[in-house]
Order: sequence, then structure tokens, then C-alpha cells
Amino acid sequence: MTDLAAIEKQRELLRDTYLQPDGVRPASSARGLHHTALISSSVERTIWFYQDLLEFPLTELIENRDYPGSSHFFFDIGNGNLLAFFDFPGLDVGPYAEVLGGLHHVAISVEPEKWEYLVRKLSDSGVEHTVHSEVSVYFRDPDGARVELIADPLGEMYGQQVL
Repeated sequence: MTDLAAIEKQRELLRDTYLQPDGVRPASSARGLHHTALISSSVERTIWFYQDLLEFPLTELIENRDYPGSSHFFFDIGNGNLLAFFDFPGLDVGPYAEVLGGLHHVAISVEPEKWEYLVRKLSDSGVEHTVHSEVSVYFRDPDGARVELIADPLGEMYGQQVL
């Protein structure tokens, strides 16, 4: 059985040791997330899912310099951020798997009105999804990657400031 009290005690210790309040916390050395790259088994199906269903415009489709014949393509997810994909034709990369050190999910903030609209589009398209806390919807893309659309603003999580 998991000792939840011990886990919370450890979490408190980590917060006390490492968490610095805004105003004291130093500025990040990063400018932002340039892109997160996932793997696609079908470029066209991925474009349909992300551009046509979720309405993230395709911004570029180029050759992947790391693997001959592979494509590297990008979708605009707002705020100067990109969601990118690679395909690897002829290479058996196997099915999507959540593993230690791997991707759990990608959370993308959308305006509340757009969130409601996209949840309806997921339903109308037959995409299985789960709504959580009336601001998050979780679903899997055609290759199994878990995606969350969240109606909370950037830097906020369920009404609590996280940035």
C-alpha cells in the first residue's frame, strides 16, 4: 500500500528546499518551448487530426535531416509555440508506449469557448475523450499520444497560479 502521508511529507520537503516564490525566483535561461516532437505513423492522418479536427494550423513540412525520407512537420499551438512530428518510413518504431522517461501527455491551453467547441468536435468525430474538472479534456491522437486541452490560462492550473 502506498504511504500517502510519507509522499506528501516528501513533497513538502522538496517545496521547502527548491521552490522559490515569484519575485525571488531567478529568470529562466530559456526563451520558451520551441517545439515538442512526437512520432507519426501517417503524415496525412496526423495533419487531419491536428489541423482539421483540433484546428492547429500546419506551418511547415520539411525533410527530417536525421533520417532519409522522413518528414518533420509543425503545427502552430499559439503563443509562438509549435507541436512537431517526425515520420520514419520503413522503420518499425512500434506502438506508442508510456514509459519512464517518456511522454505522459501534452497539455495545450485554449480559450474556454474554443475548449467547449473542440470537445464537441471530438465527440462528433468519435474520438474517445474524458473531461476532467470541467476545464480539461484528455484524449489520444491517432498514434496513441495523450493530449490534454485545458481551458485554464497559461501559467494557471485549476485556478492556482503555477507560474
